[in-house]
Amino acid sequence: MIRAFFNFFLFSSLYIAICAVIMTWQTDHILQLRYDSLNYYYFVFFATICSYNFHWYLTPGSINTSERHGWNLRRRKLQLLGCAIGLIGAIWFALPLLKHWLPVSGAVLLTFLYSAPKVPHKMFSWLSKIAIGKTIFLAFVWTYVTTVLPALIAGDTDTLEILYLTGHRFFLIYAICILFDYRDREQDRQQGIRSLITLLPDAQLDKLYYGSVLLAAVFALLLATAVPIFVLFSLLVPVTITAMIKRYAQEHDSDYLYYFYLDGLMMLSALLHLLWVSAGGI
Repeated sequence: MIRAFFNFFLFSSLYIAICAVIMTWQTDHILQLRYDSLNYYYFVFFATICSYNFHWYLTPGSINTSERHGWNLRRRKLQLLGCAIGLIGAIWFALPLLKHWLPVSGAVLLTFLYSAPKVPHKMFSWLSKIAIGKTIFLAFVWTYVTTVLPALIAGDTDTLEILYLTGHRFFLIYAICILFDYRDREQDRQQGIRSLITLLPDAQLDKLYYGSVLLAAVFALLLATAVPIFVLFSLLVPVTITAMIKRYAQEHDSDYLYYFYLDGLMMLSALLHLLWVSAGGI
């Protein structure tokens, strides 16, 4: 019973949607943004539910491929329902954002383009041939939605803190995405999906990975004068863990490791920050 509930929470994309919302909350607090944040949180939540269910509905696989593939293939109607509910919710909460239609439309388009190569139509099949794009693209979309777009909506984009937080988020997420793509490398090659991860040898991938981790740490440290010491500490915790988990992640392919633990690393800093604020900032 507990495992069934946990699988639903994880594989229905509720978990990753919560990750996105908490990360956005942290952006608002670090940058002290002032806008209708609650409405935007709902928009991010439902848009994530829609996009991830859409992506997984289009992802090929068999019941025996992995725990998540088996769960998805047994619940195709539930995925479509999640996609529909997410779409309706995203549209509803996008209405108050219409005055920011250009940057919001950019987020919607970028999110769709990530899953577009999986659409079974020749109009989109060429996208899977684009080199480099997959990993960088996903990291950019996550960074844009949780970090850049809130600042654009708030009209507060003229501070160095935005640049530093954006750099920190992007390179941390990119390093995590490298682990995902390394796990899926052979499958991507078979499907003709090209990226740096499918093209580079392991030695070069190691440099790319640890270089990204290092840059995530550097950008976090650049925020030292703008945030309390505990918030800086919270930013460095997932960076440190990411630096240490590479070999373990490459030797294990558990869906729970990747979709709970590694995805959770993206929001770990924000979660620690939220607990800190909830405790009165002690």
